[in-house]
Amino acid sequence: MTRRIVVTGTDTGIGKTVFSAGLANLLGAHYWKPVQAGLVGDTDAQLVARLGGLSADRIVPELYRLQTPASPHHSAEIDGVRIDADSITIPNTGDRPLVIEGAGGLMVPLTCGTVYIDVFERWQLPVVLCASTQPGTINHSLLSLEALRKRQIRIIGIAFIGERNPETESAIMEIGKVRWLGRLPWLTPLTPEALQVAFSDSFLRDDFFSL
Repeated sequence: MTRRIVVTGTDTGIGKTVFSAGLANLLGAHYWKPVQAGLVGDTDAQLVARLGGLSADRIVPELYRLQTPASPHHSAEIDGVRIDADSITIPNTGDRPLVIEGAGGLMVPLTCGTVYIDVFERWQLPVVLCASTQPGTINHSLLSLEALRKRQIRIIGIAFIGERNPETESAIMEIGKVRWLGRLPWLTPLTPEALQVAFSDSFLRDDFFSL
């Protein structure tokens, strides 16, 4: 049974953190974002705790907390911090599952020589790919799937976020030969209760524990 899951995206700003909150709630999991870039307002961990209804002990502290909201490598440079990619190792959360959220897409740089997918390849954990349903998602999704397979990283499936777009979703699944996990619609207002209902309606818990 898969106990630790990486959540990544095809791009930044597509709703990956909201998805992670819903997934952590659905699985009864801990949540961890190794690198947080940007500390003004809610951090991603704080947002996940609030929307997912996670207690403080289910939030694993970030390894790096950077002030500047930018790519981690650039944010670290501005803040005068050196990110050691080899130090990013998977925390032990006992018997409870762990949802690990990356930043942006797979090729987001942690340092000038390391991108996120390098770390994911080292971990060899299964991945959920979050994809928008907006124009451009076919190209971004297929490139992301190809990159993951080139590194022999297991793909649990693809989770769409946004308004229904069956033609686009079908194209990605057929061409990319990937499993459709579900689609999380945009929620207005975005509340913990609305997210829990929408996630339960859109996704099946067992799908995330099988490949």
